[in-house]
Amino acid sequence: MEECISVFDMLKIGVGPSSSHTLGPWRAAERFLGELRTNNTLQKTIRIKVDLYGSLSLTGKGHATDSALMLGLSGQDPEYIPIENISKIIQSIEDKNEILLGNEMPIPFYFLQDIVFNKNFLPFHSNGLKFTAFANDDSEYSSTFYSIGGGFVVKEERENAKQKLKIKCAFPFQIANAAELLDYCTTENKKVSEIVYENEKSMRSEETIHHELMRIWNTMLECIYIGCHSEGILPGGLNVRRRAFDMHQNLIGLANYHSPQTWLEEIRKTEVKFRQILKWVSCFALAVNEVNAALGRVVTAPTNGSAGVIPAVLMYYLVIENHNAGEKEIKQFLMVAGEIGSIFKKGSTISAAMGGCQAEIGVSSSMAAAALCELMGGTPEQVLMAAEIAMEHHLGMTCDPVGGLVQIPCIERNTMGAIKAINAAELALETDPKNAKVPLDKVIDTMWQTAKDMNNKYKETSEGGLAIAVNLADC
Repeated sequence: MEECISVFDMLKIGVGPSSSHTLGPWRAAERFLGELRTNNTLQKTIRIKVDLYGSLSLTGKGHATDSALMLGLSGQDPEYIPIENISKIIQSIEDKNEILLGNEMPIPFYFLQDIVFNKNFLPFHSNGLKFTAFANDDSEYSSTFYSIGGGFVVKEERENAKQKLKIKCAFPFQIANAAELLDYCTTENKKVSEIVYENEKSMRSEETIHHELMRIWNTMLECIYIGCHSEGILPGGLNVRRRAFDMHQNLIGLANYHSPQTWLEEIRKTEVKFRQILKWVSCFALAVNEVNAALGRVVTAPTNGSAGVIPAVLMYYLVIENHNAGEKEIKQFLMVAGEIGSIFKKGSTISAAMGGCQAEIGVSSSMAAAALCELMGGTPEQVLMAAEIAMEHHLGMTCDPVGGLVQIPCIERNTMGAIKAINAAELALETDPKNAKVPLDKVIDTMWQTAKDMNNKYKETSEGGLAIAVNLADC
């Protein structure tokens, strides 16, 4: 049995553009600082070196891995750091060749020399990074981490120990796959969200669950709002123009609002025609991932690169399907989405560096489809069917970011993932589960086999597909 994976593990608040290449390394740096403090080495440290391996090295520049490492080593928290402070801190480190280690002590830091991009892959995982601290007594301390997708960071020895000890989950409903989830729903006569809620209550209070789920949603809503109201060119050198701003202006017209909440209510008043539904959903997804590409604050869902799908589909439900929906439905949606994501993580991967984009956009589309299906009255069987349909039509999708940036084709792929999620939910609602031919667990197994068969150049390396087909000089 796997360790417990909470909704709050799958939906994390952080900074863009990538959960595996930005948030993961940032968290790894924080953990390394913790090890230095535990070993009483921090105050002795006179230099830090970071070695990046595999996909972290090949696309690390475009994914702002180096910036994330500097922020992490500086003791900044990606969940709470003021976004406007990010560029100032990075610029200060580069200008002074000095970093305030752990936000406590200044040491020399030459980012061009002290962050090393090694193209070779470590055997345990394609996203490896090793920190080395050099002390004033000529001793060294090294620690290696692996960013395995969705902001999750592990150490190889811990994973090996976990396998040997067979650490079990303490949830009352221990779920390793979709079949077990469905069994619980059937025997307990509960919805998917209700099973998830019981598990969450075993770890934290109902008040905390409510507060944290709403904090996640409010972060998503604010992210969409910012994206819809920001124009200009995205950073990175591809000269990608933000599109959500113009699309939003064309859709909403003249309106009076002054906050994300009043903006949402204003949209709910708008008479939306069929073609505009597609535009609104696309606008919401574009908005999130443009914010993500600009190193803004987003929610991993299950990753940063796929952060736009779930909020776009939830907004679709609030704006189009049910104007009376509120906090109850929002929490229900997020809990179902989080559980489906955790099942994919246990049975396959949510890392594009391991499985291609099917592991990011495909999983996020499945999560959103399942959540929407439950809100629209689907049975647990139909909820799992919706997730299966969404993933079935993302199988084999490669991760080939142009210039190593989470922009082309990543931003548009979020719009397509959101549309597919809505379609998958509708198809599931119109289907008798008795007629379903492919169970969700079988699709998850197939996704993992596809990931293992996929050529490494299509796994977030920028060495294949669109990444080499597009002439950067034309961008």
